Amino acid sequence: MKAFWRESWFWLGLTLLLAAFLRFYRFPAYMEFLGDQGRDVLLVARFLKYGDLMFIGPQTSIGNMYLGPWYYYLMAPFLWLAHFNPVGPAIMVILFGLVAVWLVGKVGKEWLDEQTGFIAALLAAVSPVLVYYSIFSWNPNIMPFFALLSMWLLWRIWQRHEYYKLIWLAVSLAMVLNSHYLGLLLFPIVGFFWLWALKDVWREREKRKLFARFSIIAGLVFLFFLSPLVLFDLKHNFTNARAFEKFFAARQTTVNFKFYKGFLRLPAIFNQLYSQLLVRQDYWPLAFGVFPLLLWGIWRERKNKAVWLLTLWLAVGLLGLANYKQHVYAHYYGFLYPAAVILLAISLRHLWRFLRWPLLVGLVGLSLWHWHGRFPPNYQLARAQKVASFILDKSRGDKFALALIAEQNYDAPYRYFLLLHKAPLVELHQEMPRQLFVICEPWGKVNCNPIGHPKWQIAAFGWAKIEKQWEISGVKIFRLVHLKH
Repeated sequence: MKAFWRESWFWLGLTLLLAAFLRFYRFPAYMEFLGDQGRDVLLVARFLKYGDLMFIGPQTSIGNMYLGPWYYYLMAPFLWLAHFNPVGPAIMVILFGLVAVWLVGKVGKEWLDEQTGFIAALLAAVSPVLVYYSIFSWNPNIMPFFALLSMWLLWRIWQRHEYYKLIWLAVSLAMVLNSHYLGLLLFPIVGFFWLWALKDVWREREKRKLFARFSIIAGLVFLFFLSPLVLFDLKHNFTNARAFEKFFAARQTTVNFKFYKGFLRLPAIFNQLYSQLLVRQDYWPLAFGVFPLLLWGIWRERKNKAVWLLTLWLAVGLLGLANYKQHVYAHYYGFLYPAAVILLAISLRHLWRFLRWPLLVGLVGLSLWHWHGRFPPNYQLARAQKVASFILDKSRGDKFALALIAEQNYDAPYRYFLLLHKAPLVELHQEMPRQLFVICEPWGKVNCNPIGHPKWQIAAFGWAKIEKQWEISGVKIFRLVHLKH
């Protein structure tokens, strides 16, 4: 009987403990709580308090496209259980991140062997980009889990003929699209292997009927998850559909359908993927060294059909991103990170007998060196709470409006805590109060003078003077009152 420390469950358990520590470590101090997070909790709190259903989710960074609302509904029970504290949805994302680490290990073991599963889980547990995007609430942050779940379900359908999993595949793919529209790059892969699975059962009448029945049910389930967006479009003159049409029509600024041109960007996209995965940077020269390592691992496992799936997943994703003409941010790779991790684990598994622990310890140490916990926290959540409480106190119970001058942010985080504490905050297009509070962040890096500022809330307040100003937590706060003529 093997000693317990030789058992795979023991090492996976340690890996999950490490993953949990890296993610839970002082996460309220490190978590992002900016405009997007403030907007999300405002909407979900309104749903919980007033039953205001959401038919659309967050607006994308390009065009006037909206995601589906299901991420908001995922957030709702966690925000409610946390008594409307934004750490609740952040805990939800951490839990998704931990389950993703476990699933990476399970998939690596099922598709290859125990050592590959352990290495993949360990890389996912310590990857600085996967850790960081697991500690705060944001719709793209759940994409790695649902992307991997989709591919694992697809494998079960294709190789094990578990056709009932087509229904769960539809749910998982719908959640991928509710996370980010880059999840559309998974659909060619799903379509290809769905057709392959159909080909395998075509000559067996009973299996073909079963496959068709579950495929139809899965299609209806997928449409159900898309129905809120469809209803929204029907009511709002097809806003989302028109935005999609414009996005693909205006190819000179968004996407390039001449895919051969994307090949020129492939090295840079590949480098960015593995640079983010290992050191959370957009460029790291040593990341190019991963490419021959991957080719070697893929060649060694070329007879394994799971490696075909992983290779196609990575290739389609990289080519799709290479044909995107605008800047590719770290979270855009969310649907690709699991494939990148498992393929790297395969290659490291084949180096095991040559380098064994030194290589793995080196990679883990490198990732931990770039872990966010080594650096000072941002305290964004605490700052929003403190500034909102300060403004509430200085308002003296009188009605006021709010404006924010910022480098890259909007006022939703402050507005959330003000409304949570039932502050007499009014909208300028509805009512003109006697005072306007202007927040400026980060103090010292932007022009904080609110007088004559073009921000619409400031301009709409009219002629004004600064009555008082304060500095708190690196933020400048002004109270403006109307000029008397």
